[in-house]
Amino acid sequence: MPSHISLDRLHDIIQIVMGWKDYHLHEFEIKNIRYTENPETPKYGKEESNFILGNLIKTKNTSFTYLYDFGDDWMHTVTIEDTAFVKDSRFPIYCFEGARACPPEDVGGIYGYKDFCKTISDKSCPEHQDIKKWYASLPWNKEKFDSEGFDPEVVTVELMKYVRWSRPRAQLCYYV
Repeated sequence: MPSHISLDRLHDIIQIVMGWKDYHLHEFEIKNIRYTENPETPKYGKEESNFILGNLIKTKNTSFTYLYDFGDDWMHTVTIEDTAFVKDSRFPIYCFEGARACPPEDVGGIYGYKDFCKTISDKSCPEHQDIKKWYASLPWNKEKFDSEGFDPEVVTVELMKYVRWSRPRAQLCYYV
């Protein structure tokens, strides 16, 4: 991703990569400063949309955290592996690689996801049908869950849709 991305846009990208739908609160912590969406007071952090990633992170191999869903506590460590991102106007953001499926929303954190994967893959488990039914009831799930499934090209297509719909637009005025 380009270094000129704002933190609120970085949040959107993480949501796409994880397959989540942005139902929960989140925050970034960079150099002991919290950044979040619409903080109630300065005590709760700074407004993330006002900060550009490249202005906060200047050197490669710098890490920071992203926390999503304060109940499930999905804590991510984000590491900037390189700061020499080559801008390609056709593909400003894309997924190089990845492994395994991301957890569904509201699955219950790390331990809930572990139980979910075990239960949904074991047809003899008494809760198998209930978990399968719950997963199928989520409106964005069209197929059965595959814990090993991940396709970087599918993620890149979703990122390209995001880039297309979130681009700046000219303000046009029409007079009738």
